Amino acid sequence: MSIAFVGGGNMASALAGGMVARGRAPAGLAFVDPSDTQRAKLEARFPGAALSGRVTREAIGDAVLVVLAVKPQHMREACAALAPHIAGARAVLSIAAGTRIADIARWLGGYERVVRAMPNTPALVGAGISGVFAPAAVDADGRAEAQAVLESAGEVVWCDDESTLDAITGLSGSGPAYVFYFLEHMERAARGLGLSAADARRLACRTFAGAVKLAEHSGEEPATLRAQVTSKGGTTERGIAALEAAGAGEALVRAIRAATDRARELGDALGRDG
Repeated sequence: MSIAFVGGGNMASALAGGMVARGRAPAGLAFVDPSDTQRAKLEARFPGAALSGRVTREAIGDAVLVVLAVKPQHMREACAALAPHIAGARAVLSIAAGTRIADIARWLGGYERVVRAMPNTPALVGAGISGVFAPAAVDADGRAEAQAVLESAGEVVWCDDESTLDAITGLSGSGPAYVFYFLEHMERAARGLGLSAADARRLACRTFAGAVKLAEHSGEEPATLRAQVTSKGGTTERGIAALEAAGAGEALVRAIRAATDRARELGDALGRDG
């Protein structure tokens, strides 16, 4: 039995690639994507996978799980096409930002076994993390199928309430961009101080990656780790003081809240019929 992806873009490719790396044969995958170019890429990467340009009964086949991997603005149209063909699926997994389960279920003609996830872009290199929610209508098998797909590209955090996904969107969905923003400016500062572009990139990236690894493995709170690095009268103390004087910490908190608010707004807007 297969996993069917409606939408064959980067995230679908990342999840499928993770499953293949874990032993699933490409012949157990199906992709629906209207782009001839994208289908050619999928065929090259997943030889033996079923490919189609539109949603049909044959395209979905005997899929135990259908993954909705289309852009949010295309979700309603994709669901309308999919609705006649999913009665046999254990669940439908949406990885589209913003679209809520009640709206997806309605567009699917009342199909209620919908799992909603918010993955992030490090899934492209197998290092993602996804917030996931499933209503009571999704049984243990459906949850397990969805989790197996998402775990192929990183970690999974299950939520007790769907609204939590808005905060996860603001934190980890948008979070890679915050990291890239810091890296961008760390590199800019390093180049301004005379380092080569290559050395600035390597030092900034490895500093970030090493600090995160230390935070994950030490068991200490980030504030404690920061204090351990910040010697009285030293260079780090001066740098942290500059960040605090600029309000960098509060600015980051405001950024996460703003992204969370925007996720809620998008959910409201995307769910409006008519």
